[in-house]
Amino acid sequence: MHHRLTIKDLPHTERPRERLREQGAQALSTAELLAIILRNGTRHENAIALAQRILAEHSLAELSRIDVAAITRELGVGTAKACQIAACFELGRRLAACTTADAVQLRTSADAARIAELDLSHLKKEHFMAMFLSTKNVLIRKEVIFIGSLDASIVHPREIFARALAVSAAKLIVAHNHPSGDPTPSEADRAVTAQLAKAGEMMGIPLLDHLIIGDGRYASLKDEGYLG
Repeated sequence: MHHRLTIKDLPHTERPRERLREQGAQALSTAELLAIILRNGTRHENAIALAQRILAEHSLAELSRIDVAAITRELGVGTAKACQIAACFELGRRLAACTTADAVQLRTSADAARIAELDLSHLKKEHFMAMFLSTKNVLIRKEVIFIGSLDASIVHPREIFARALAVSAAKLIVAHNHPSGDPTPSEADRAVTAQLAKAGEMMGIPLLDHLIIGDGRYASLKDEGYLG
């Protein structure tokens, strides 16, 4: 009968937890870090082999975007392991949000895209987010306003600008994701941009940009000439 090699069968210096404790997390490979999160393997493979298989089938970016049910179904792991993976990625996103939220000044479309990608790049449904800025372009607050397919008929400027007034915002940037991964602006994206830009002029809270977040890419309607 074939004996499955377990983590305990490995030499002490090759076990991921021991290496992390003695050398630090930065010394471990991605598979070893994932193996620690998984804690143990399956009936047929140990935690390291399981982690290596998962990473061979999905990149870290892909893994960060799939939900618990998909992890269980596609990777052949139990609900507990799937929850551990999903929880770690969510903690990473929240840490990134915390470290970028203090006095962030959004000078360019790239600055704003980095903020938007933290919240939007992993989502499978379209989410429309507003970023409210001070007179010096410092981020005051960011908030998801709508969820669902973007259409000028359902995006209500009144609600967006009411929230902008509530936080004393002087300027506005909006962003939404394209779950397809392609950030090319659609006709609806351009219509929403024009609608919000017009409302911003009337309210004295100019729309600086509308970003579309794709898979590792983004589009800026300002940079593409749809905003003055």
